[in-house]
Order: sequence, then structure tokens, then C-alpha cells
Amino acid sequence: MKKTAILALLVTLCSWASISAATTFKVATLSPNGSAWMKAMKAGAKEINQRTENRVKFKFYPGGVMGDDKAVLKKVRIRQLHGGALMSGSLAKFYSDSQVYNTPLVFRDFNEVDYVRSKMDQKIIDGFEKGGFVSFGLAGAGFAYAMSKSQLTDSADLAQRKVWAPSDDKASLEIIQTYGISPIPLNIPDVLAGLQTGIVDTVAASPIGALALQWHTQISHITDIPLMYIYATFVLEKKAFYRLSENDQKIVREVMSKTFTEIDKQNRRDNIAAFKALQNQDISIHTPNSAELLVWNEKAELARDRLIEKGEISKPVMDEFMQHLKTFRSQQAADQ
Repeated sequence: MKKTAILALLVTLCSWASISAATTFKVATLSPNGSAWMKAMKAGAKEINQRTENRVKFKFYPGGVMGDDKAVLKKVRIRQLHGGALMSGSLAKFYSDSQVYNTPLVFRDFNEVDYVRSKMDQKIIDGFEKGGFVSFGLAGAGFAYAMSKSQLTDSADLAQRKVWAPSDDKASLEIIQTYGISPIPLNIPDVLAGLQTGIVDTVAASPIGALALQWHTQISHITDIPLMYIYATFVLEKKAFYRLSENDQKIVREVMSKTFTEIDKQNRRDNIAAFKALQNQDISIHTPNSAELLVWNEKAELARDRLIEKGEISKPVMDEFMQHLKTFRSQQAADQ
């Protein structure tokens, strides 16, 4: 009887220890403290903490204090961090088809983005998880535009410019090289200094990104072509996440997915406002004529083929992506 009682007591104590054990996820991001992004993330973390009765907590490292996305992923690998809010390109090595949204010059407007994302977001989220990261949704960073110190009259001008490319982003490098450019790879935190010193004179960025990173202070011209759609995601390392109880996993997924849906919507509004704000900063907006636009699109098609040939995006996923676009455009044409 005594042995049975002791065994029962040990089982009870182990259960209490399991229930009371707290997990703190350490998460890094380039987003500055006090930004709308960080406020939303912290609000989500607070709700999770309350609903899990302090079992799940988040400690955020904002403003790039842990380095760029590449550095963050390295710290995740050595267990110094558990995750981050990262740009999609940095996660391509874990699921290469996640770059399909970044395909150059395919989306014409946000209506097309919304339709395709409604069909393919879950595929990308599932792909990240198979690659080792749990994603809680995608937050659009908007369309990237060519921003430069002097006006780009056409795509051929790019070959004469010092064009920035994100470090460790193979897809972006492939796209840029298709336009006859020898890109200058820099980490995102180094781009502002690169613009100030003349190391680079041309970047591709979304309006909200250009303002947040202060790049707009160093550019004078924007070419009004939505070069590519870019997005970010918040991920946690899969093994760390699955150490949570099933109920706590459910709570984290529910709250953070809701949080990222809100961030995605806010980013859209902020990008539209940011584009207008850039125009008010004495930055000239150049809209290519039909002949110039034709050249941009021809090279974009070559870039898409090159991405498939190099294995950066699989042909089945690219075909699915293009079919969704075709379907939406057909529906739009029929409605009109």
C-alpha cells in the first residue's frame, strides 16, 4: 500500500510539474520597438500568456539587435533563439516554393494578390512546417518598386547602376541577373549606409519598408512598376513548438494566426499611405511607357523560366500559381 501511495504521489507531482513548467520563446525581428508590428506581436503574446496561465511566454528582440534574418536563423540553429519575424526569402532554403509570390511582374494589383493568396497561403505555411518551422500566417509587405538616386528611363539603365540585392537570397539574385545587372549583396541593416556612401544607388523596396528603414532619405526617384510582391512571416522552430502541450499549441496557433491576419491588413493600409507619403517627400514617380513596359515584362518572363531551371521554384507550383492568376483574370473579364 505504501509503495502504491508513493507511486501515486510521484505521478501527481510529475503532472503538476508538467502543467506548471513555463516555456519562453525568444524571438527576434528587424521591426523596431514601438512599431505597429511589434505592438500587435506583444499584444498577441500577452493574450497567450494569460490564456495559458503563464505557461507560454515570449521575449522579443526587436530592431535588429540579434542581427539580420541570416543571423537570426543561425541563432535558432544553435538554440540561442526559437524563432523570428522574417522576410520570406530568408526561409527559402527550408521551402523553396515559398518564393513563388516573389516572382517578378506577375501581380498587377492587390486584388490579384488577395485571390491567389486565398488559394496558396496554406500550401506555403504547410511547406514551412515540413521544412522545420511553424508559421502563423503571412503578412504582406507590399509591392517592391525600383527606387534610385537618379531616374531609370528603362530596364537597360539598371546595368549601369549599383543595384542592391539581399544577401543569401538566391531567387532575388537570379531575377536581378536576368536584367543584366551585377548586383551588390548587402544585409538589410547595411543598405542605408550603402546608399549614403554610394556603395549602392538603386534598391527594390516596398513603400512601407523604404520609410521604416529610412531608405527614402537617400533616393530621389521611383519607377512605378510593381516589380514583385514581398511578404514576411512569423515562425517558431518546429521542435521547440511541439514541446508544448496540444492545448497550448492550439492557443498559440489561434492567437498568433489572428494577430498575423491583423498585421497583414494593417500593412496593406500602411503601404498605400506610405506610397502617398513618398510622393510628398519630393520623390519623383516615373511611369514607363508601353514600349518600356514591354521590355520589363519580357525580361521578367525570362527570370521566371530561370527560377524554374535553377530549381528555386518548382514547375508544378509555378504552374498552379499562374493558373490561379489566369482564373481570376478570366472572372474579372467576364464581370466587366
